Amino acid sequence: MSDFILHHYSMSPFSEKIRLMLGYAGIDWLSVRVREMPPRPLLEPLAGKYRKIPVAQIGADVFCDTRAISSEIARLSGKPELALENCSEEIQQFVRRTDLEVFLACIMSAPGGTLLRKMWKASSLWNVGRFLVDRISMGRKATVKAAGPAKAKQIVRSHLENMEQLLASSPFLFGDAPTIADFSAWHSLWFIRDLGESRYVDRFANVSAWMERMAAFGHGRSTEVSAEYALDAALSAEPRPLPESVDNVASGQAISICPDDYGQTPVSGKLLAGTAHGWVLGREHPRVGKVHVHFPKQGFVISGA
Repeated sequence: MSDFILHHYSMSPFSEKIRLMLGYAGIDWLSVRVREMPPRPLLEPLAGKYRKIPVAQIGADVFCDTRAISSEIARLSGKPELALENCSEEIQQFVRRTDLEVFLACIMSAPGGTLLRKMWKASSLWNVGRFLVDRISMGRKATVKAAGPAKAKQIVRSHLENMEQLLASSPFLFGDAPTIADFSAWHSLWFIRDLGESRYVDRFANVSAWMERMAAFGHGRSTEVSAEYALDAALSAEPRPLPESVDNVASGQAISICPDDYGQTPVSGKLLAGTAHGWVLGREHPRVGKVHVHFPKQGFVISGA
């Protein structure tokens, strides 16, 4: 059975980014379904109070944020172009803008009624209400603010026009094969077209054809497992050897780390390594023993160091 575990929920755009990447990379994976919002008591032993989804896991190593997860998929699949740090500055700039400004604009532009109706059918009206309260609260505390509806539509249109030009000369955004840029662009438009059932993307012929090519990768072969299975997998494993630090890290120093944009709930642990692109925190919990939690440096801040 595969060792790669993805903690996710079906309507999560960033989870869709990773699901499609796993399909493209040909990696079999284990699926653990989580709630759309905290509390997530069976994920907390692994990732602390980290609230963003998805979270990936291989044994006693836990990966938070799609930048860290994508780097792990790149390593496992031998496809370095799936890791942001391996790509050109042009691609990196595209991903940074797409994963934040464009993503938030797509969220604001998607047909909200359709999305909430789907959530209601999959759970309950009470859950929809809790979800709305949670997201409003998270937005108020965020350091970045989503554009208003009119501005959001302008951002989405400009993004689609740019993609239309990029795709006029190649099947994928930056060449003949997909990079992390394609998967970053995919999940926001998937949220509008597939979940929101908006046909706005259909106006852009090159983008529509690209979406069909991307969708053809599928999600690969996954197996549903329980959250308890994932906890047992961590408990029965040892974290892999630490990467070599490039920072002056006082190994074992107590710190907290959290996103610098939204969902800013800190995760506490001991700083074990600081590489060129990421941090590794050591955490312990009676249910899972010792785990190493991997975060990207981009988009995260640490305190206490």
